[in-house]
Amino acid sequence: MNAAHIDGDNADVVIIGSGHAGVQVAISLREEGYAGGIVVVGDELAEPYNRPSLSKEHLAATDSSEPQPLTPKGQLASLGVRVLLGVAVESLDLDGHSVTLSSGEQLAWGELVLATGASHRVLPLDGAELSNAFYLRTLAHADALRAALADAKRVVVVGAGFIALEFAAVARARDLEVTVIAPDRALARAVSAPLSEYVERVHRELGSELLLDRGVEGFEHDGTRVTAVVDSTGVRHEADLVVIGIGAIPRTDLAQNAGLEVSDGILVGPDLRTSHPHVWAVGDCARMRIAGAHGEEGTSVRLESVQNAVGQAQHAAAIIAGSERGDYADVPWFWSHQGPLRLQMAGLAYQADEFVIPGDVDSGKFSVFCFRQGELVAVESVNKPADHMAARVALRDRGGDIHPDTVREPGFTLKGWLAEHPA
Repeated sequence: MNAAHIDGDNADVVIIGSGHAGVQVAISLREEGYAGGIVVVGDELAEPYNRPSLSKEHLAATDSSEPQPLTPKGQLASLGVRVLLGVAVESLDLDGHSVTLSSGEQLAWGELVLATGASHRVLPLDGAELSNAFYLRTLAHADALRAALADAKRVVVVGAGFIALEFAAVARARDLEVTVIAPDRALARAVSAPLSEYVERVHRELGSELLLDRGVEGFEHDGTRVTAVVDSTGVRHEADLVVIGIGAIPRTDLAQNAGLEVSDGILVGPDLRTSHPHVWAVGDCARMRIAGAHGEEGTSVRLESVQNAVGQAQHAAAIIAGSERGDYADVPWFWSHQGPLRLQMAGLAYQADEFVIPGDVDSGKFSVFCFRQGELVAVESVNKPADHMAARVALRDRGGDIHPDTVREPGFTLKGWLAEHPA
């Protein structure tokens, strides 16, 4: 249902957030034929940019190159989308259908989309705020860190998630000494134990020291810069640069203060509506329930990926524009580049109870097939893009038909199986 058009500087649809999810909502609304007014509000001054590249190509660049833009220059303006950058939203009025901006301006809306994303999790230790301790979430973070890398020699990375290990690979490519400290296996929240084991092996081969059985006790510093990191076993690690990557926190303050239902994310239904019928949430800030194996009810998840942000944005935009859509049910997929590793994950492996790896792990090109109660729930591919593309099809259409013994058969390939067993 299209909202009635609102004149002046107001809009039929107000989108809070100028990242992947927010920008995609605006573009998809126009692609769906939506003719009403659209305003995108972002609190960063930079034009919308590709966030995943910050910890990879952008950080690895030795010059002051600009980040990859999200859209061609002028595209949003050509679509009649008003974009307000460097402006924060102070509050939401759900009854009055308006938002108040940090500039004092108010915008009325017919439909409101929250694409507020997530912010870095802060390490609550004295010294974590000093000049050579960095987080990596925004363009400003990446630019500051890239400049600091030019003079660094010894780096300590706190955390072993995607951003932490992507940075570690960039630092090793610059021949810096790298120590990674974390209390759990590599990528523990996102991938299977077999894949973690391989990722750890490759990073050690690249020359990083991985200490994955401990936390950080504190920082030694001179009041301006960190000089060493002390781990929870009491071992001291000298550092002239520290990168902290210990996860992200969904930005839910606006939603919570307005009275929307929130629990480690803005709670949404299968159509991506919040607890208010004209307010939607998409991307990193949204938490929704997904189905489990064998038709189980499943659990609620909050997915931090470009694919999820774009897919949810497209789905919500289509419904706002008047299209008939069912529940959002895209197969989640992710990727990460870490030195020689090109990791591509389809599905969610966190509830898997059986893992099958056809082929030779030592070749550096393989996939981990993850099953739960005999049903394929995820495929994690290392330097094997054909498996990843086939996995997205298989998980969407045939996950219940592919069993562990099938994958163990000599000569099995997922692409070949799909060709021999058409749906």
